[in-house]
Amino acid sequence: MYQGFYNLTSGMLTQSRNLNVISNNMVNVQTAGYKREKMVSSTFEEEMLYRTGRVNKDDPVELGVTSKIKTAQRTYVNYEQGSFNSTGGVFDFALNGNGFFCIDTAEGVRYTRNGSFHVDNEGYLMLDNLGRVQGQNGPIQIASENLVVDGNGAIRGWDENGNEQEYGILRIVDFEDYQQLHKEDYGLYSTNQAPRQVTDGETGVLWQTLERSNVDMVEEMTSLMSSQRALQSAAQVLKMYDQIMSKSATDVGRL
Repeated sequence: MYQGFYNLTSGMLTQSRNLNVISNNMVNVQTAGYKREKMVSSTFEEEMLYRTGRVNKDDPVELGVTSKIKTAQRTYVNYEQGSFNSTGGVFDFALNGNGFFCIDTAEGVRYTRNGSFHVDNEGYLMLDNLGRVQGQNGPIQIASENLVVDGNGAIRGWDENGNEQEYGILRIVDFEDYQQLHKEDYGLYSTNQAPRQVTDGETGVLWQTLERSNVDMVEEMTSLMSSQRALQSAAQVLKMYDQIMSKSATDVGRL
């Protein structure tokens, strides 16, 4: 009977963690460049069951493997590209293909698919006040909103006198192993891997466009309801276990 406590409690904890992951996906369904997460669970401390005689314990027969605990194994990130949304914003960018924008934050260089940029008081291209956007030759400073951007991320514009200016080229990098990327807050990623500069034509830069998140709202709602029901069922059965144990300790114990 006591094994049920392990099964039900671990199941409730696992479902609670899964609900957190699903809720985070649903909250970020409108976040540009957000990548969906999925939690994978597994068994813990598997044990072999044997059948023996009541008196003679020789020659036990293997029945199978069991585990009393279910636990969250890890959370995977789905890096599949999302669809595109044409915004018309002069500081909105999207990547058509693999790769990441580079952001110079206070903790070091971080990487993101979110191209919803703006300019700070000094005219430098920034991401949500998290850090300046890196160009191939350093931060990109823009003097005017009268600009154009080509498919390689080269930004140029014209000053008040109509003179053409080259502001810089967006630095787009990629990595060999996405499993080594560490997902942080605000859609940023960090890694110990050395970034690889994306070559011209390998990944296109779409101007006045944002990449939507790759979250499927219908799928997330289905997973949410399934996880909630599993959590509620485990809680109800655990309550029944507690009542049975209470009766065995009070009523049966007096006999």
